[in-house]
Amino acid sequence: MDLPRRAFLVSMAALSASACVSGPAALASAPSEPEDVIPLWPAGLPGGVPDGLTEHIVFRDNPFGLLDRAAHDVTTPSLSVFKPARPDGSAILIIPGGGYKWVVIDKEGFEGARHFIASGAVVYVLRYRLPHQGWAAGPDAPLQDAQRAMRVIRSRAKADGVDSSRIMIMGFSAGGHLAGMLATRYGAAVYDAVDPADGQSARPDAAALIYPVITMTRPFAHEGSRLCLIGPSPLPEAEAANSVETLVHPAMPPVFLMHAEDDTAVPVENALMMHAALRAAGCSVALHLFETGGHGFGLRGIAGTPREVWPELIAGWGRAKGIFPGDANASGGQG
Repeated sequence: MDLPRRAFLVSMAALSASACVSGPAALASAPSEPEDVIPLWPAGLPGGVPDGLTEHIVFRDNPFGLLDRAAHDVTTPSLSVFKPARPDGSAILIIPGGGYKWVVIDKEGFEGARHFIASGAVVYVLRYRLPHQGWAAGPDAPLQDAQRAMRVIRSRAKADGVDSSRIMIMGFSAGGHLAGMLATRYGAAVYDAVDPADGQSARPDAAALIYPVITMTRPFAHEGSRLCLIGPSPLPEAEAANSVETLVHPAMPPVFLMHAEDDTAVPVENALMMHAALRAAGCSVALHLFETGGHGFGLRGIAGTPREVWPELIAGWGRAKGIFPGDANASGGQG
């Protein structure tokens, strides 16, 4: 058995076993497990796997008593598939965060999937490679996975009950950076086609960027993401090439931006810079700022706060953009 396939099976076994984590709070609130998990590169990863990497799952504590896992040293990029009882034709590709140091599984992945399948969307959660771990593509390794994910989703759209023209990406934190890179560089030739799925477009139909890392330039860059993506002493050219706000162009999909103004990890200026760049390029954009909330809240602890409306803000915007079914004029959609 080759290394990527063996690592994939070990990783999936860890996910299945994690459903048996002890403790009533964890069991009561554990997210649904995916219906299917699809390896992105069944014939082997572009450039092969660097030596010394072994994908593994780390369990993390949190004040809510929720199951909270992160994938480290990812060698088996994959899509975890969540299907609603009655698909409405829409789809969401969720790209969780982790500062490009690991990939969050539950908080910004499976929990969001469980929420959005309730309204009829098929949801795919991306586990992507981390750029600092010796991949041949360097900073483009995560983008290879994101492009491939969109193409795989479109290649199986009919089987999954998805309209291939109604696919939204939703990225959180560093996953928001990767979603922004996909929304801007969906057509970049970052890998050679490996099968018929790569004949599909990688362009998302809408992009929701949630407290996103956007820029790699100081003083507003998230230092951890910057370090993992472009190293400790990047040239200005590398900063610009990996700053989403510098890559904006008029052919992009509509963009939804959300941030908390008191975010001390990823400054709100990231969202403001992206908003300004999109407006200057004549792109469709909606911006929502919350006065408080900090960073990385996802769906946790938002009940009874102004942030509890954010999933419906995206739903309304998605209806206005034709991603989700319904009356766009009644949705409050913006942008």
